[in-house]
Amino acid sequence: MSAPSAPLPSDAAEDERGKKLAAVVYVLYLGSVLAVVTAPIGVVFAHLRRRQAADWVASHLQFQIRTFWLGIVGAVLCLLAWQLLGWLSLPAWAPWALGYGFFTACLIWMVGRCGVGIHRLMAGRPIEAPKSLWLGGASVSLSD
Repeated sequence: MSAPSAPLPSDAAEDERGKKLAAVVYVLYLGSVLAVVTAPIGVVFAHLRRRQAADWVASHLQFQIRTFWLGIVGAVLCLLAWQLLGWLSLPAWAPWALGYGFFTACLIWMVGRCGVGIHRLMAGRPIEAPKSLWLGGASVSLSD
């Protein structure tokens, strides 16, 4: 039988404030691959709790908020380009190739950002550049 775990000291508990919420938001973002409605729920949680989280966790929440809004901006730009290609009377495969290409690139980008975020969150590390367009300042390698 294992001994009961000791409660965290107050400064350690303070340091963990918001970590579970950030993990839930990452899971909601990944769940949006199957059910799109989970990403807006996640961004609402991140917006509401960003100021109450520990500083290192707040960097994750800022990264998640930026991931959502950059994804929205990219989707709007792609939809506009898709419509433009349709109005130009190009062959039907051109707008569809753009749409599928963008969707695939967006999934890779979002899953990559979530992967880096989860890895850093579980290691107790902040996102170095939460306002970046790519992976939050992380250099991705097999030894990271």
